[in-house]
Amino acid sequence: MLYQAYQLQSDLTSPLRMFAEQASLLFGASKAGLSSPPALSPLAARSSGKLSAAFEVLARLRLTHERPAYNIASIEVAGQGVAITEHQVCELPFGTLLHFKKAMVNPGPRVLLVAPLSGHFATLLRETARTLLADHDVYITDWHNARDVSLSQGDFGLDDYTGYLIRFLEVLGPDSHMIAVCQPCVAALAATAIMAEDGNPAQPRSLTLMAGPVDCRINPTGVNVLANSKPIEWFEKNLISHVPWPHKGMMRRVYPGFLQLTAFLSMNLERHKKSFADLYRHARDGEFDKARIIRTFYDEYLAVNDLPAAFYLQTVSKVFQTYDLPRGELTWRGRRVNLKAIRRTALLTVEGERDDICAVGQTVAAQDLCSSIRPYMKSHHLQAGVGHYGVFSGRKWNQQIYPRVRDVIHGSE
Repeated sequence: MLYQAYQLQSDLTSPLRMFAEQASLLFGASKAGLSSPPALSPLAARSSGKLSAAFEVLARLRLTHERPAYNIASIEVAGQGVAITEHQVCELPFGTLLHFKKAMVNPGPRVLLVAPLSGHFATLLRETARTLLADHDVYITDWHNARDVSLSQGDFGLDDYTGYLIRFLEVLGPDSHMIAVCQPCVAALAATAIMAEDGNPAQPRSLTLMAGPVDCRINPTGVNVLANSKPIEWFEKNLISHVPWPHKGMMRRVYPGFLQLTAFLSMNLERHKKSFADLYRHARDGEFDKARIIRTFYDEYLAVNDLPAAFYLQTVSKVFQTYDLPRGELTWRGRRVNLKAIRRTALLTVEGERDDICAVGQTVAAQDLCSSIRPYMKSHHLQAGVGHYGVFSGRKWNQQIYPRVRDVIHGSE
């Protein structure tokens, strides 16, 4: 009944949020002198600003369930503007291979950017993709919201996720590269190993693993401790719900995105409370640029994506509880995943010094597991002063991490 209760609460409060949104616009227009009534006195203008800001904060205290836009219309290459258009190259029930096509004759090496399926949409990697586009031909795994996928499409587990990566790499063709961010590092390694063992010509020329849980036995974080605090049966009984009517995926078993977001919020609750207080203050005082930065972040952060139950439970069990990959026990459709089969793919691992989600040591573990890759084809980068999100977004990603990623990709060409 968990999802049904959430849906009922969302439906009941929807009119209030709509009212708050319209009221925010109305009082904001009055403050800016855009309304038809006579000019406001200074006191009335200040009151109007306070009301507008308060209503905006109230309106934004909500979750959304649709993927935000990527909003990458153009980038700058060598000082020149280059147009970007989105193309759906391969659409499957649970995910689409999306191409950010550059208006260039030579767009650069093909790169598959693998986004996590962990409660947010792939747009969380918008900045990562934008940076990569300067020197590469970028594709991204645009995962669908499970609550919008009909039961007739079947289930989706960790094997299916890995299978999607293989399929997408085959669409890109030989001499492509793969970058996995966070959770999909395990599946990316598995896909690369399977393709290598099969002699698949589309196996990636380079594989970059960024802040991923390759071996969670190393330096366990709060996330790792939580995943091991209960048996997998507890997670299934207490966290899995059926999608309610009227969604297209009605009766599909999912791990609701709102539960994942609640867990993320609780980890840094004071910081989020301060952010909304700052939003109110900036909106009240007319500091529009500062308010816009906070709005943009939370438009993305509060857009939640439901996970298929099978994928969530198998990830918790195999990645965080039994550590199948580093123990050599991970299988894909009945086949044991043999990381020693990887020989032709260059490997780069990236970690953040202050990462409290995927600790230092958990990603670099892939270096030893992929023992057949020649030493000169392996490299590791530990970025000082960044947490989890700083590994793939922000100033240090752009200035210090990305050049290492670019050098590995172009050096593998």
